Amino acid sequence: MQKTNVWDHTLDLTYGIVKNADQEGRKSNDRIYLDTKVGFKINNKWNYYFSVNFQPQFAPGYTFEDNDRTLISNFMNPAYLTTAIGFEYKLNDEFSLRIAPFAPKFTFVTDKDLYLSVLDSYGVEIGQTVRYEWLAFNLVDDWNKKLSESLTLNMRYQMHANYETLAFDTIDHRLDFGLTAKVSNLINVSLTSISIYDIDQDKKIQFSQGLALGIVFKRQNFPEPK
Repeated sequence: MQKTNVWDHTLDLTYGIVKNADQEGRKSNDRIYLDTKVGFKINNKWNYYFSVNFQPQFAPGYTFEDNDRTLISNFMNPAYLTTAIGFEYKLNDEFSLRIAPFAPKFTFVTDKDLYLSVLDSYGVEIGQTVRYEWLAFNLVDDWNKKLSESLTLNMRYQMHANYETLAFDTIDHRLDFGLTAKVSNLINVSLTSISIYDIDQDKKIQFSQGLALGIVFKRQNFPEPK
């Protein structure tokens, strides 16, 4: 019997620190990505769905100049909550595409003094703690490909467009890329990169990359299909 509804959860947690010889430790990566989605089957390829996506961060972030540092981010400064209602296309277990013509987005900056160091305060008006974007379009594209028994490719592209301020340079884009190699049953090596364009954060494309060695933990509540 085929499933008529689906409930999917994704949780990505990333945190890294870089320590150079003559500098104090600096945050190199910081991400909390929580996504939950309820889908209802239309046919073999299409669902309609409702989702909630939440993206805060773990710890304070700073800019450094000489021996001084300036706070520019923290937990819930900023944080992004996006809800979406739309249609999902699932080609197979590797590829899915979500299209949401109605996707309200809320940007949180709980520190009302953050504008003193971040001029535009991530799009939140001075004196306010939340920016509301009620009329918006959201697109999420996921591709997870097992290239071999020991090598996996993961890509996720996200786009968010506010209908009220719609212009080419106001559309938000994010591309996550990950390549994971299995060294043993307990050890993985991963290469990751993140590219972001969000005019409320920076007028230029932001890019980061990382190489990590990690321990694998896997828990499965259901038996593998035979």
